[in-house]
Amino acid sequence: MTRKDWYNEHMKPDQQQVPPVQNDPNQPVAYDASGRPLYAHPPVVTEQPTHVVHMTRAIDPVDPVISPEVVAKHDESMRKYPVLNLSRGEYVISMVQRHPIGLVAPLGICAFLLFLVMVGLGLYPSFAESNDLPTVDQLLVPASLFMLLIAIGGYIIAWVYLQNKFFLTNESVIQEIQTSLFAHHEQTVSLSNIEDASYRQTGLIQSLFNYGSIRLSTEGDETTYRFHYVANPKDQIAVLNNAVEAFKNGRPVDDN
Repeated sequence: MTRKDWYNEHMKPDQQQVPPVQNDPNQPVAYDASGRPLYAHPPVVTEQPTHVVHMTRAIDPVDPVISPEVVAKHDESMRKYPVLNLSRGEYVISMVQRHPIGLVAPLGICAFLLFLVMVGLGLYPSFAESNDLPTVDQLLVPASLFMLLIAIGGYIIAWVYLQNKFFLTNESVIQEIQTSLFAHHEQTVSLSNIEDASYRQTGLIQSLFNYGSIRLSTEGDETTYRFHYVANPKDQIAVLNNAVEAFKNGRPVDDN
């Protein structure tokens, strides 16, 4: 018998050595002044197994399914408006042209100039005889050329004016802008980017002839697009807002 065993055998139970209790490392041994737990050893953290998921993606994206009805509308729009760059499945819902009243002033000026030339030719003979001026036959060719230039100028003005068009499709708004005989550009805005669409009519003439301007503002870059001399702008904006709402909510854009 060892000395330690003899001592434990003859001592009182409360004086015998009790083996120390092993503390649970996950339980705090004390708390600091802020109430945060203090550990004798860092708590044991059981590592969770890592799951690796492998995903594959097709090299060529799958084309969306387009109904035969949409394909037919797309083909019809391409035949009617070959200048438009329509995507697959995109078709024109409405086309807005400028109101003819915008041609009244420039064509009126051209007509007035032609009238002055013809009146001048009619009055010129009597004026030429008294002032020893060239005869009317000598001025007929230059006067005719001048009248021809006026007529050509009026035609170009009307052609440039009418080339400005506004198209609403089931996916976007396309604006064809013609500023001169050889200056043309196209603006396209997706229906998803249109934040606000409104119209404006000012003055008695615009109200009487029912024309005005359309204004579109986009999200993000805050770009504003305007289209002037629009016939019946209230109805055009109603159709446009319905198309934007349907497109953003994932509903088919109605062309009725």
